[in-house]
Amino acid sequence: MVAGAALRKTGTGWEFASEAALEDFVWDNLQQLSGLIPLKRQYAVKGEICDILALNETRQLVILELKNTEDRYIVQQLTRYYDNLLEDKPFPEQIDYSESVKLIAIAPSFHRHNLIDRKYNQLNIELLQCTVIRNNQDFILQLIDIGSNNRYSIPISYQELEISKSSDIPAPPQILLDWLGNCTGEEQQAILKLREKVLDFDERIKEEMEGKNVIMYGRSKTKPVAEIYYQRSKSKPIIFLWLPTPTSWRKEVIGRIRLWLDGSVVTHVGHVPEGFGKMKLQSEWDAMPREKRPGNYYHNKYLAFQSGIYNKFLQQDFQSTVFLESLVDLALSKWLTRI
Repeated sequence: MVAGAALRKTGTGWEFASEAALEDFVWDNLQQLSGLIPLKRQYAVKGEICDILALNETRQLVILELKNTEDRYIVQQLTRYYDNLLEDKPFPEQIDYSESVKLIAIAPSFHRHNLIDRKYNQLNIELLQCTVIRNNQDFILQLIDIGSNNRYSIPISYQELEISKSSDIPAPPQILLDWLGNCTGEEQQAILKLREKVLDFDERIKEEMEGKNVIMYGRSKTKPVAEIYYQRSKSKPIIFLWLPTPTSWRKEVIGRIRLWLDGSVVTHVGHVPEGFGKMKLQSEWDAMPREKRPGNYYHNKYLAFQSGIYNKFLQQDFQSTVFLESLVDLALSKWLTRI
């Protein structure tokens, strides 16, 4: 199954929304794209980080470096990774170090210095030019080997947003549309509906960027109601609402609550005062090595709550499905009491 991607529209076409988004897509689709077996990503060796390590069918090590913009030093970068890895020789059970190492650079274009560096470099280096092609409603990643002109392509699972406005509010900022590129169609519409409902609720609620990764909704920084926070490591936006904290039923305390979504359904919630915090789903903890878990994890301090905990406020049965729209309504009603 081809994994999705976060894309954005440019003046001349389409591109990946970030270098991390490009890396995510290549890693998830590496075997289908090039026949390589993914081994490790973001691997640290001697103070440097290799984007992707992979193998072919003969256990040959392949080092991939990806750029979302032109970079004149990518060949030099790959050469350093080659030297570092041959000195350390990690993963000896998977890699056959008697095989020559293959180096692959993937970028939308290559500076002429890359071509000069490769010309006089004795290592096995491929330069693959990546392009996002749109064909009607379909998107394709195409890689062209600029040495042999061999071409590789794979479809990109991406749904362009259909924006319908039912009220007189500004169009969504382009950065939000970029963030939504890696969401399902249902999640896209649910988040856009959240934005529309919040901005249409009260003219005092404003939409403001904070830094490069956060869009805040509220009346000044002291009276927020919602936040959309882009998590670069996953190339997806995370939703926060200001709601009663799950553990403060006797004395209601409004806090910044993270929502885990499945389409328009809220599956879990957690009180995260700032950033992304340590709150995780049980499945996320299960995937983490035990030695990396915080000590308080074993006291359930960092476990997300089932979203049904808010049915007390929504006046519905605990087993009922909790929709994002319902919690947005609750957050707006609580916001009014704080103004």
